[in-house]
Amino acid sequence: MSTVLRAPRVRRILLAFTINRLGSFAGMVALLVLVYDHTHSALAVSSLLLAWQALPAFAVPPLVARVEASPRGRELSGLYMFEAVVTTLMAVMASHFWLPLVLVLAALDGTAALAANALMRAALARAAAAEGEEGQTVDEQEANAALNVAFSTTFVLGPALGGVIAASAGVSAALLLDVGTFLACAVLVVRLRTHVAEAGGDSVRARLTAARDYVQRHVALRKLLLVYAVALALFEAAAPIEVAFAKSTLNAGDQGLGLLLTAWGGGAVLGSLLFARISERPLALMLSVGTLGIGLADAGFALAPDLGLGCVAALVGGIGNGIELPALMGLVQDLAPPEMHGRLIGAVESLTALSLAVGLAGGGALVAALSVRPAFAVVAVATVATAGMLLRLAITARFKAPASAVTENR
Repeated sequence: MSTVLRAPRVRRILLAFTINRLGSFAGMVALLVLVYDHTHSALAVSSLLLAWQALPAFAVPPLVARVEASPRGRELSGLYMFEAVVTTLMAVMASHFWLPLVLVLAALDGTAALAANALMRAALARAAAAEGEEGQTVDEQEANAALNVAFSTTFVLGPALGGVIAASAGVSAALLLDVGTFLACAVLVVRLRTHVAEAGGDSVRARLTAARDYVQRHVALRKLLLVYAVALALFEAAAPIEVAFAKSTLNAGDQGLGLLLTAWGGGAVLGSLLFARISERPLALMLSVGTLGIGLADAGFALAPDLGLGCVAALVGGIGNGIELPALMGLVQDLAPPEMHGRLIGAVESLTALSLAVGLAGGGALVAALSVRPAFAVVAVATVATAGMLLRLAITARFKAPASAVTENR
């Protein structure tokens, strides 16, 4: 980790990513509070999450391809500036609330955010490679691990910061903090080039077609993305069940739910640190182990008689979460040539967004049909089975980009 932080370009990208995610998680809490305070409707909150995280899935791949096709080189900074403008408008909506406009703004912000995240991850890998060529000892997977530590840490601190600011200074203040982080990121990455030359051409359609064809040809990558899409849907399905588990099954109220979420977030930080500490990372195996940890957490929720054991289960799930995400991103980078990293990571971001819609609906339906503990048991069995499928892929698949494909795309 210290080696990664000594590389100037890598350090700048990590700083920008950390600032952005801290503000984004704080802004997310503020926006959820804003919508619920004005509507007192769980349906409105669900609509916000779908607009912010699910709808952008369809726009992110072409947006990433368009940015990477442009030789101007300041589009990433422009995305952060765009988010700053949109979030400022949402801060204004705190005193002039209109739900349809908030949903439109949330969809625009979510699209820019997911695209920027994909571009930043790809830029980090390229920066690590460039620093290595210039004599620095920087490994792409080390940089990826550092990015995940930053993500997990801000996942814990950001919502807490947003909640404190929203409660003490108001929702607008928390959203304006988010605006400030976007402006800081725009400055930090203003000279970061995202253009990627490709023999297939610079049109968006050509780039998307090339990425699609690559996935279709590469059996291991295709299977990995399909199985992981199932895993993501299961991860998200547990979220609405967890709310009912804390508030109804355990009768722990909002404070109990907060403790469960805190335990999960703390586990995610521990998992990301554990991933960063392992020098030889069998990524496919770690993806399977991380997914298994989440499945065991769901089983723990199904069996836990009290909040204490529920928090232990959440800690285990968080550790698994902190391991599986960087393992997946590392595998995608290993399985694809560098010039396709942005588009394929954008596809993973889109899968994550779509899984929210599928998971929320599936989890809610399970609770309605089976009650809380049986619903968790079903999700646990399915998640453990998915971990087994990922383990089988780890044993049988060839998790390495074919040299011919890399050469062809260069």
